[in-house]
Parts: sequence; C-alpha cells; structure tokens
Amino acid sequence: MKKSLSRLLACAALAWSFSASAAEPAPATLPGHYYLQGVMETGSELLLKKDGTFEWMLSYGNTDEQASGEWHVAGDLVTLEAGDGGKEPQFRVFEEAEMRIQKPAEAGVWVAIVGYPQVGPMPGVEVKFEAQSGKTATAVSVANGDAIVRMPASERWVRAGLRRQGSKADYQWLAVPAERAQERIAAFAVTDPQWLRGQAFQKLALRVVKGGLKVDDADNGLARGLYAKAASKQ
Repeated sequence: MKKSLSRLLACAALAWSFSASAAEPAPATLPGHYYLQGVMETGSELLLKKDGTFEWMLSYGNTDEQASGEWHVAGDLVTLEAGDGGKEPQFRVFEEAEMRIQKPAEAGVWVAIVGYPQVGPMPGVEVKFEAQSGKTATAVSVANGDAIVRMPASERWVRAGLRRQGSKADYQWLAVPAERAQERIAAFAVTDPQWLRGQAFQKLALRVVKGGLKVDDADNGLARGLYAKAASKQ
C-alpha cells in the first residue's frame, strides 16, 4: 500500500512539473513577426529577433511611431526595452543644393542647423563650435533643429563637432565650408533619418497568451488587441 501511494505521489509530482513547464513559453518559440489584430484603424507590427533585439512600429491616422531595442522574457511576460543599442548617429555637411538659407546670421551669432534634408529637424544634438583662434562654444539643437551660440565678430568659424545630447561618445568633427563660415550659419545632416524619430516608449510589457502577445496594461489602448504571428503557409 505504501509503495502504491509513493508511486502515485511521484507520478502526480511529475505530472505537475510537466504542466508547470508547459505553461512557461519557450523563448525559442517567441522570435518572429507579429501583427496587431483587433484594434480599429490602427496598424502595428512587432519583430522579435533571435539576437534579443526588437523593432516595433505603429500607425494611427497621421501618426507614425516606432521603437527599437532589446527584449527579455521572464515567465509568461515579454518586456520590450527601447534603446539605441550603443549606436551613435553620423553626420555630414549639407550640400549647397540642399540649403534653403536665404540670409546670413546676424553679427556675433553662429547658427548650426541639424536635421535631414527635406524631412525635418533633429533636436537634442550637442554642437561644439570652434573658431580659427581655438575658441569654442557649445549649444544643443532645439525643436526646430537650431543650435545657436554667440561669438565675437572678430572670430571665424572653422569646424563643428556633433554628438547626441548626454552622449559620452567623441564629437564627430566636420569642417565648415568657407561660404557658410562667412555667413555664420551652416547645416548638418544626420545620415539616417530614423534618428529624427524618438522612441515611442521606454518599456512595454506583453503577456504571452493563446495565439500571441497582449499588452500587459489595461489602460493602454493596444491592450484591446492581440499581437499574432501571420498564419504559416502550408
């Protein structure tokens, strides 16, 4: 009788362990391309990559948002953490044909315009202005892409160093064309327009459910829908 009871308990414990492990999603099955379903007039996609990074986008009316970074799984919860992956934007000087500047900056003022030609400005870029004498001044580009400093009229602008605000990376130094230096206003283009778009969120949690992933926040409008993988073709 004791042997039978021991066997029964052992089988029950084994069955419980199998059941518990089955409830936990296997991380290997999670990577893939997910599409939001069930939210009216909203298109959203989520790509979970095998290397632990993700890309997310959402389109609603005239609004487009995006985020990218790393994803982690704990139990049945998948957490997306937005970030730049340690990358830094690269810059170049605007070509004269790309310029839309019609008049020079006023005397004693130097202006650096940061953005992407015919797309938009890039705020949050730290610009270090350097004069021929070695004198420097620093400003951060604002919402319209302008970074502005004051310099004596006797100084001549020779180069500019650019990096993201708060970054510990070295400045990327670019020579200021003679005509731009003379007019005290120059424009610098980020080489990838994706940098113009901020991250839509810093962190987003999704719960693994039958059929896909659901946003784990009842107050988030996306929680009404389901991120599901496209049906595989047979």
